[in-house]
Amino acid sequence: MSPSTARLCEVWRGPIAESVHFGHVVIAGPDGEVEAAWGDPDATILPRSSAKMIQALPLVASGAADARGLGPEQLALACASHQGAPLHVAKVAEWLAAEGFDEAEMRCGPEPSRDKNLRFEMIRDGKSPSQLHNNCSGKHAGFLTLAAQLGGGAEYVEPEHPVQIAARDAFEVVTDRESPGFGIDGCSAPNFATTMSAMARAMSWFATAHRREDTLSRAGVRLREAMMAHPLLVAGEGRACTLLMQAAKEPVALKTGAEGFFIAILPERGQGIAIKAQDGATRAAECAIAAVLVRMGVLDADHRDVARFLSPQITNRRGIVTGSIKPAVTLLG
Repeated sequence: MSPSTARLCEVWRGPIAESVHFGHVVIAGPDGEVEAAWGDPDATILPRSSAKMIQALPLVASGAADARGLGPEQLALACASHQGAPLHVAKVAEWLAAEGFDEAEMRCGPEPSRDKNLRFEMIRDGKSPSQLHNNCSGKHAGFLTLAAQLGGGAEYVEPEHPVQIAARDAFEVVTDRESPGFGIDGCSAPNFATTMSAMARAMSWFATAHRREDTLSRAGVRLREAMMAHPLLVAGEGRACTLLMQAAKEPVALKTGAEGFFIAILPERGQGIAIKAQDGATRAAECAIAAVLVRMGVLDADHRDVARFLSPQITNRRGIVTGSIKPAVTLLG
């Protein structure tokens, strides 16, 4: 634990707090400035898949989305970390076919479906997973579509490809700072680094995009609206992004990222939220985002789908409740 991290949640077994997760939380206001923070707002992070709506901005702002006839479903998939369920696989396959792309042109790599039924069915039938099952296949369909507009060759995930230069430029605009570097994500695309406060600022940029008339802001509105209109495409059955968006009492776009990242975009308030669990635990990030949104009145703590992330029970192999995960009291207020 770093001295500058904050307690996000605790894992209790009986009367004992067996584990504690630490990290960072930043809420940015409509002006992009920090309104509240737990932990270190200046911590440098990789937002991972929480940045997908930023990576999708050039797809819309360049005119490629309109030139290719993309609608809200495709835009939601471009921002998605989906389950690779039949719905997602079919939608991405339709997108590729409509644009004349082949799955082999994608650079995300094959991944077993995260949909349990489909994964077991494929194992039973001896079928191998394809790139369509990859949770990032929608993002890569977007990259392919943008590459067809910008040119630059087949290797669109290379950092100096026009697609990734456009993604980096958009990232630095919405975070309002130069990125200090990047790591290569699980899907082989560059993932640009920034600070916690800058990532929260980027989410407030999306939240206030409807107040501006520039091309990039209009693209931001379309992407966040697509996410909120199609929460099932953004993640999938049983996933925090999908269930919490559906449970919210006001419009909110939510997106998880690997290694314990989570963001929220709140258009009615003009606020953006960024959360990072320092140890990379998804359960900590899900608990923390639920707690912060309950604190803000966006979610109801008693809602069944909120409670499953805010304060989930821990059961043993006999189904006996042995403990629970609880958000830090400082997050709930």
